[in-house]
Amino acid sequence: MALMRLAYASEATFEAQPVEKGVEPHVARILMASRRNNGKSQLVGGLYYGDDHFFQYLEGEEEALRRTYERIACDDRHCNVRTLLEEPLAEHTFTNWSMKYVPTSADVRRLLGKHGMQRFNPTDFSREQCEEMIGLIRRSSQDQKLVNHDGPVRTEATPGALSPVIRTGLIVAAVCLIGALAFTATLL
Repeated sequence: MALMRLAYASEATFEAQPVEKGVEPHVARILMASRRNNGKSQLVGGLYYGDDHFFQYLEGEEEALRRTYERIACDDRHCNVRTLLEEPLAEHTFTNWSMKYVPTSADVRRLLGKHGMQRFNPTDFSREQCEEMIGLIRRSSQDQKLVNHDGPVRTEATPGALSPVIRTGLIVAAVCLIGALAFTATLL
């Protein structure tokens, strides 16, 4: 099985709607379909949408990735699709996300500022900028962070894992319940 990676940029053809729950509604529908389809094809990657432009990074088995990219390129929700990077990959570098979404963030704004860019237009990215963007998305995934709208970084829960606050609360509740049961038993 030959692995490959691919990054592309494109321009949205839809007029952005007001953001609800941190995600533009058109983009939310794209993410739902991408997560479902990429999971079936065993592809992983990340998507960034800002300033009416998309940047998407994918990695996985070459044949599945090429089929997916052909389908993506024909999607009428974007135009001016430009391949930024397409090459073989020795091993997965981006795991556990069928499609990671990184909304508008301070991290991306810093990356743009570093390169003197005022707006997010990844079709103009050099290879170095493309790699920096992929790194930003990858780090966001590895740290289990959802980078969101220049606000505080939120942490997405890993399935089956509890935050320390919730875990402590459950332990305290369990101790209280056991104490109440023990007290009730002495009354009987």
